[in-house]
Amino acid sequence: MQRSGSGWFETLLNNHTNISSNGEIFSVKVRRSNISTIVETLDKLYNLDWLSSASKNECTAAVGLKWMLNQGLMQHHEEIVEYFNTRGVSAIFLFRRNLLRRMISVLANLYDRDKKLLNGTHKSHVHSPHEAEILAKYKPIINATLLIPNLKQVEDTSTKALEYLKSTRHIILFYEDIVKNRTKLLDVQDFLKVPKRDLKSRQVKIHKGNLSSQIENWGDVQKTLAGTQYERFLSVDYRRR
Repeated sequence: MQRSGSGWFETLLNNHTNISSNGEIFSVKVRRSNISTIVETLDKLYNLDWLSSASKNECTAAVGLKWMLNQGLMQHHEEIVEYFNTRGVSAIFLFRRNLLRRMISVLANLYDRDKKLLNGTHKSHVHSPHEAEILAKYKPIINATLLIPNLKQVEDTSTKALEYLKSTRHIILFYEDIVKNRTKLLDVQDFLKVPKRDLKSRQVKIHKGNLSSQIENWGDVQKTLAGTQYERFLSVDYRRR
């Protein structure tokens, strides 16, 4: 899902000389308009590296894309699972444990898309602490009435996606676990059957520290989640990176 650390994770993958991940191929609507255009796009993507590999110094052992759940994957899951299993495509699920932090990131990104805080340019990801600081100054007001239904909807979507794709070869990762424990990246490299490398990214985290300093109506949010299954989202759940 958007704002789950997938941009950062993909830069880590692409830091490996034998991995080539091609971004959100299906963010372009026409490519996901029906199952035929989806299959056609996937075929192009997987053939591309085969056809152009002669120009590279290192061979690509794993080629792929970043696919958001709202980009046709859920609607056409049966045909996509068949494609994955027939062609030998592996899936890496990347989820975020703290869905409240994800919500802050979503709202802040929407705000910046409109206001363009960095010299009139919208940036979803940044590469300097200064830029991160500017974007982090915005503190969203969260709709307390819709908060729990929204969190539940995100949770349900993740559960449904795992159920839909359970028969594929896959691995499940959580953003917070990768931040806390970089050996998780060794598990990913094992899964993709590539030589182990120390993977790095130039991306800088935007929202750090306590949630109380990141939400304008923190008191309302605290009150809404207290005593619910989502109360755990209020606590600090990983160290800064």
